[in-house]
Amino acid sequence: MINDNVLEKLKVLAESAKYDVSCSSSGTVRKNKAGGLGNTVGGMGICHSFTEDGRCVSLLKIMLTNFCIYDCAYCINRRSNDIRRATFTVQELVDLTIEFYRRNYIEGLFLSSGVINNPDYTMERMVRVVKELRTVHRYNGYIHMKSIPGASRELVNEAGLYADRMSVNLEIPTETNLKLLAPEKDHRSVYRPMRYIQQGMQQSIEDRRKFRSAPRFVPAGQSTQMIVGATSENDKDILRVSSILYQQTRMRRVYYSGFIPVNSYDTRLPALKQAPLVRENRLYQADWLMRFYQYRADEIVDDAHPDLDLEIDPKLAWALRHPEMFPVDINKADYAMILRVPGIGVKSAQFIVTSRRYGKLNASQLKKIGVVMKKAQYFITCNELPMYTVHEATPEYVRKILIEPKKKKSDDKQLPIIFPDSE
Repeated sequence: MINDNVLEKLKVLAESAKYDVSCSSSGTVRKNKAGGLGNTVGGMGICHSFTEDGRCVSLLKIMLTNFCIYDCAYCINRRSNDIRRATFTVQELVDLTIEFYRRNYIEGLFLSSGVINNPDYTMERMVRVVKELRTVHRYNGYIHMKSIPGASRELVNEAGLYADRMSVNLEIPTETNLKLLAPEKDHRSVYRPMRYIQQGMQQSIEDRRKFRSAPRFVPAGQSTQMIVGATSENDKDILRVSSILYQQTRMRRVYYSGFIPVNSYDTRLPALKQAPLVRENRLYQADWLMRFYQYRADEIVDDAHPDLDLEIDPKLAWALRHPEMFPVDINKADYAMILRVPGIGVKSAQFIVTSRRYGKLNASQLKKIGVVMKKAQYFITCNELPMYTVHEATPEYVRKILIEPKKKKSDDKQLPIIFPDSE
């Protein structure tokens, strides 16, 4: 039975944890064993995500404490804020997690914390929580643990033996602006544990090649979070940092959190009425292009276009800036070029490359494959498509057509139909 004191702490610390968005599906597999508790399966969502079969799953997203020695301008838990504070003991948090799991409230744990005393003092208590869950209660469910910036290699390495995923939040993309809003922090203290995690994962991979029974280290990889809109960085600055992280630290995922003005009294922060959600969404789309569509950051944003277009997605924006690359012959082009066609996703591109071995594809077949012809028709040619591409239509006209608000059905009959095969 959960006592009232623990429930009161739960209310305070769950509220304090809600601004951290760097949690996602597990990306790892661990089956339950005899005498154990729980399991984690790759592909299952975490923190109110949805599985492929439509099932919603959740995790306990909680802080060990919301006391903090730092006074970061953008953080609700900053030292100078007059808010309710609470701290779980290690045992309280372990018992709460197991109790919630047994009641089927959660399927995993996302553990973060404010910094009390010093980074190692806080990290040591977080490690004790995950270690006891794994070793004493034999809990096999998903655990995502935040690594405290500035924590020692020994504690990071120990945490990696018990957590499925670890993350260290970068928060502000550039050192200059981090110093402006969080003078007590620096990027060095963030990048150091990132490297520890990366090195631990690499060593684990090599060990398991030699010994199958070698312990796994952070099998679901590491992630980080950047705040968007709190400082002056443009999208080029943000995506450049993300690109470096993906290349140099084996980062699994970068999260972008639209700035929420929780401390509006601080004059160092911009006066926003709401988070820049459209910009946040465009950054996620651009990030997706870098991870799955073989785009470089400097292709998506450059000196001439340092910010993402808020009206159209970054893939379409790139295509309209580079009409010389189109049209693409669907029946001849290589996979990499097909991926660059607006309206064609990874799975559709794979289907196209596989299907055309057995005959030339036409517009009807492309629709069945899943190509969004409303966009793609301006950038491709195939047997049945007219030669009216982005060149004849002009990029400006294509952009105008694709961003027009949808007309009511009663008005649709009055609109000229340019392409009978378009969606």
